[in-house]
Amino acid sequence: MTRMTTIESLQRTSLHALHTELGGRMVSFHGWELPVQFSSIITEHRAVRSAAGLFDVSHMGQVFVEGPGALALLQRVNSNDISRLQDGRGLYSHMLNENGGVVDDVIVSRLAENRYLVVVNAATREGDAAWIRRAAEGFDVAVEDRSEALGMIALQGPLSEKIMEALSTDAVALPRFGAMKLELFGRSAWITRTGYTGEDGFEVICARELATRAWQTLQARGASFGLLPCGLGARDTLRLEAGYLLYGSDIDGEHTPYEAGYGWVVKLKKGEFIGKAALEKQKTEGIRRRLTPLKLLERGVPRSGSEVVFEGEKIGTLASATFSPTLQAGIGVGYLNRPELPAGTPLSVTLHGRAVAAEVVEGPFYKRT
Repeated sequence: MTRMTTIESLQRTSLHALHTELGGRMVSFHGWELPVQFSSIITEHRAVRSAAGLFDVSHMGQVFVEGPGALALLQRVNSNDISRLQDGRGLYSHMLNENGGVVDDVIVSRLAENRYLVVVNAATREGDAAWIRRAAEGFDVAVEDRSEALGMIALQGPLSEKIMEALSTDAVALPRFGAMKLELFGRSAWITRTGYTGEDGFEVICARELATRAWQTLQARGASFGLLPCGLGARDTLRLEAGYLLYGSDIDGEHTPYEAGYGWVVKLKKGEFIGKAALEKQKTEGIRRRLTPLKLLERGVPRSGSEVVFEGEKIGTLASATFSPTLQAGIGVGYLNRPELPAGTPLSVTLHGRAVAAEVVEGPFYKRT
């Protein structure tokens, strides 16, 4: 099969024509054709850290859960405590299998009493919707996957508030993880104060056919603030610096929140939920591997799959890795079978057959002030 045929068989977001017009370099990503970059990954990365960036995240999924049994259902399929949410608030959570492995990491927002929005990853959208529907048996609830009808745009960066005013002056008052419904260009839409970059920002969910207009409105407003269109490349370097997980690389059905260093999303006291028994057992017995952040001490760009060596012994491989534009160094995270190793521990990463000096560090690599 030729590359052209492969690209032509991919799904496209409603912003595809705009990306092409803006010079986006298109690549395949979990069945979608999306821009990996418009200018350069480092330029886009720095724009988000210093000003603002605009991302097409329409490949993400939006599952609405509504009905008298909505809260009880979401409590069952989530590790975090959804009952804490008030109207217009959201939180980050993991959905787990019976073994405590991560089915997906999600953002759950309470839009109103008995009405919730679950934003899921592109690679797992159909499976997540099916998972929730199976769990919904016996609950008085409706589960609706509206992903095909909706577009999603992420505005990220310290100047996001000033730019978001072009779409909604009310949205700038949202707290972190806040969520609101609004009328956008005459249609229902939602804005959340969430993101995947480690910066302040917003995510706009609207009718698919309105996404281009929303993008252009934000782009026009942001031109004087240094806003740049950004692709998957910068999104990945930004999220890795910020310590955010990538499903399928850093977490999956074989790894638990405790092993990933995300035990804070597990609320064992909230009541029963899928995977609870396995996590209780693991918490008692302790973990045998941990997703550990590493920083190279020499020149080099680590990659996923690079071996990590400690005292002459391979102790794991990198799950995610990149060059950090902020730290000007190679960084990565990997599951190491020495979970007790503290920050500052010297080790090495094998790159192209060569041992490159590295050390364990405290995560995240970057935290905005």
